[in-house]
Amino acid sequence: MDFNLAEVIRAVAKAVPTREALVHDDNRLTYAAFMSRVDRLASALASRGLGHHTERSSLENWQSGQDHVALYLHNCPEYIEGMVGSYAARLAPFNVNYRYVAEELRYLLADSQARVIIFHSAFAATLDAIRADLPELQLLLQVDDGSGTTLLDGAEWYEEFLASAPLTPLPTPSPDDLYILYTGGTTGMPKGVLWRQGDIYPAALGGRKISTGVEYDTIDSIVENALEGGMRVLPSAPFMHGAAHWMAMNALGNGNTIVLPHNPTTFDPKDFCETIDREKVNIALIVGDAFGRPLLDELDHAQHDLSSLVLLISGGAALTAPVKTALLDRLPSLAIMDGLGSSETGQQASQVVGAGAPITTGTFKPGTGLAIVSADLAHRLDAGHEDLGWLAQFGRVPLGYLGDGEKTARTFPTIDGVRYSVPGDRARLTADGTLELQGRDSVTINSGGEKIFAEEVEAALAHHPAVYDVIVTGRPSERWGSEVVAIVQFRPGFSASFEDLVATCADHIARYKLPKELIVVEQIERSPAGKADYRWARSLVTNPDEESPA
Repeated sequence: MDFNLAEVIRAVAKAVPTREALVHDDNRLTYAAFMSRVDRLASALASRGLGHHTERSSLENWQSGQDHVALYLHNCPEYIEGMVGSYAARLAPFNVNYRYVAEELRYLLADSQARVIIFHSAFAATLDAIRADLPELQLLLQVDDGSGTTLLDGAEWYEEFLASAPLTPLPTPSPDDLYILYTGGTTGMPKGVLWRQGDIYPAALGGRKISTGVEYDTIDSIVENALEGGMRVLPSAPFMHGAAHWMAMNALGNGNTIVLPHNPTTFDPKDFCETIDREKVNIALIVGDAFGRPLLDELDHAQHDLSSLVLLISGGAALTAPVKTALLDRLPSLAIMDGLGSSETGQQASQVVGAGAPITTGTFKPGTGLAIVSADLAHRLDAGHEDLGWLAQFGRVPLGYLGDGEKTARTFPTIDGVRYSVPGDRARLTADGTLELQGRDSVTINSGGEKIFAEEVEAALAHHPAVYDVIVTGRPSERWGSEVVAIVQFRPGFSASFEDLVATCADHIARYKLPKELIVVEQIERSPAGKADYRWARSLVTNPDEESPA
């Protein structure tokens, strides 16, 4: 049975009305209070004539029949209200990267055909610079962020908008209503991935029983599970990144409490630890080494009571074996789950380790619907097949990319009568069913006729104790066609020679994969969600004048 997300969360809220749903400092919303605000937002949006217009059966997979809501916000309760309130009014919200400059924001809002934007006051100037170019953008809702910025001309204060419309009967939501997630755009232009809510709920948002992986078949079974909830979860990454709001939506559907750190605009490891201690957080999310290494630094120089924390989840970027090992050395009662998924597949696989267990990078236990298909997309590869194939997902997969029928056909092919999502990662399944992830094909380096996966070289370099962060990319080479270049940020007070780093790499990967050059930088460029910015990396290695080669 398929469900709409607003339907699920409403049922949970009725079952646990007095339990806290969202906590940010002194702002503490019970499930009943949260749904009251959700319904006010939904009613106000519906009163402006916004919502659902065309049935799914009349549309192509890359088309939308709903009005779209841009969420241009730092992490805050209003972000989650904006998602659920939009769903309740049958609009489709989507994520906006708040670091975009005006040109990038103009592209995103035009590509998404946004009718509504909910934005923090801090972003008013950037929005004002481009809104004349966006005739479809009709409703601007400004959230006061304490910055003192005045109301943008033509906009409405979010809180006043919620109070502006009386509560009225809302349209009946459908599992066919859209969930939209824009890709990060770190290797190309962002694309809007369209999911039916009936598919994304089990694929990534908590619609399967954790113990068995079996989908919930009734609202009653969802509610029964939520009654046993009450865990407190801290998604430290920006909600504009799928992993973070996936965790938040999972929390709501399971009757848990979302806790935000005091400063939700950036990852502050001290604030992260203090929030866990103060709010007795049980589960927390980080994004790979970009968050893991600063967290280690904080644990090494300050005392924090993290005894309530039982599970640390990493998603969105690699958490390498050295960082996992170091975290478990400092927090031996903790379990670490490395999650694998993407905008186009949902959650696909995981690796859970505890202190004393063998720790690796890039190996996972497959989840429901994971498959490997051949390089030519002609057939599926069985476990143990020696060929390297494409990581794929079947069953619960997206409809397509908003407005792009050609790319939809490429990424979601039908093979032997089964429709797959194949977003571009290379992988294989070993004979015992273990997933070995090689990396994203778009950042693969073809050198001397061999394919070298950037993530594999990055994981090898991360074993050197002087390395704080690293990105690997390719650069044109007359001899090799393309050659491997490592961009490294050293730990404060540490350094290493190129020869030392290559020697460490040689202990973990074949010699043909070793970097040909090292560029040392003061700061690796990553998105606020911790994702590597490979466009920045490629630009740097071809124009390295501003940095110092080692």
